Amino acid sequence: MSTQQKPHLHEDWIDSYALRIVRSLQDAGFETYLVGGCVRDLLVGIHPKDFDIATSALPNQVRKKVQNAYVIGRRFKLVLVKRGDQQFEVATFRRNITPKEADEMGDDSVEGDNYFGTSEEDAQRRDFTCNAIFYDPGEHKLIDHCGGIQDVQDRVLRMIGDPKERLIEDPIRILRAIRLSHKLHFSIETTMRAAIAECSAELKKSVLPRRREEWLKFLRLKEPHLAFMELFDLHIMEQILPGVYSIFTDPVKMETFEIHLARIDSSGLDKSNPTELFAGFMIAFMKAQYGEEPWNHDELTNDPKLAYFMREEIGIFKQEAAVFFKALHIMQGLHRIESYARKGERRQMAFVQNEAFGLALKLAHLDYSLSGTQMQYWIQQAEKYSRMPQLRSAEESHH
Repeated sequence: MSTQQKPHLHEDWIDSYALRIVRSLQDAGFETYLVGGCVRDLLVGIHPKDFDIATSALPNQVRKKVQNAYVIGRRFKLVLVKRGDQQFEVATFRRNITPKEADEMGDDSVEGDNYFGTSEEDAQRRDFTCNAIFYDPGEHKLIDHCGGIQDVQDRVLRMIGDPKERLIEDPIRILRAIRLSHKLHFSIETTMRAAIAECSAELKKSVLPRRREEWLKFLRLKEPHLAFMELFDLHIMEQILPGVYSIFTDPVKMETFEIHLARIDSSGLDKSNPTELFAGFMIAFMKAQYGEEPWNHDELTNDPKLAYFMREEIGIFKQEAAVFFKALHIMQGLHRIESYARKGERRQMAFVQNEAFGLALKLAHLDYSLSGTQMQYWIQQAEKYSRMPQLRSAEESHH
């Protein structure tokens, strides 16, 4: 049953490029809507970051009607539309395939994701009811095939279909459910919550790059420590984050971890930058695991257990880890202002212009290890040396 009712939707928050893409496909006679997270966020009063579009047009038809559109994906063909530094995903409505069709295809599952269908069949394939609401900006109407509008009003996160089956089909949905419930302040519907606890071991089958993406999204939450707490409570943490689990089994360590994690939001770390976000997480982890005392940096940099945790549990890249350890090293130097002041200008400049200096300053802010006066000193040094090359070139051109 599809209901169409006037939305309480922040229309002025809809990206003008996204509207243009929808309009050009609708003008060409294709059924086209905004869908998924952007509609859900607009309904709950959050500014959407991305705008996804669903349409009855096939990928090549979209490419012909929309400028700067590229068909991507082998398994799941969709269209990427580029507008400046933004990109929009345009996907054709899909449907689940019948067992008979699956038999006919044999092992060629690549085609299985490209069985195109109606908007209603497409909605049934999505994960949660709140992610399956379509919005037609031309007609200003919501199209809801799964009861998502009611669930948004009730602030409930509900799975489409049988929760257990859907979680086994894609275990990453477990992490998505927990993250979304915290982002939206929705409660997880009881049968899904039970299924999450029951299926937590399935997460071991998920691939690391997808878990990494979820950890980054967890760390972008306003209160990431509460989401990690829930991973612990639902017995998920012990399955895929044994390193963090060992912290949560010790109340003192857990408190240290949570306090530092809670500060990420106000530390000035760039949340769109994975290197900075993971560095904030690692400071919280290491403060909890190794205590407040000055650490032996050489030992930590070469500690195989720590390297394994960063690489295999969190999915931190080698380059990100290298910048983090550089920043830790610089953090030690931030306390030695007198020895820095005695150095020559060239060595001072090298210290302040190190690629990890800015990150070190933010991490020192996160763990309150510098006084306000010290912090001010380093900000002035950074400003002084960032102007030096410009002053020099100005002087040279003057002579």
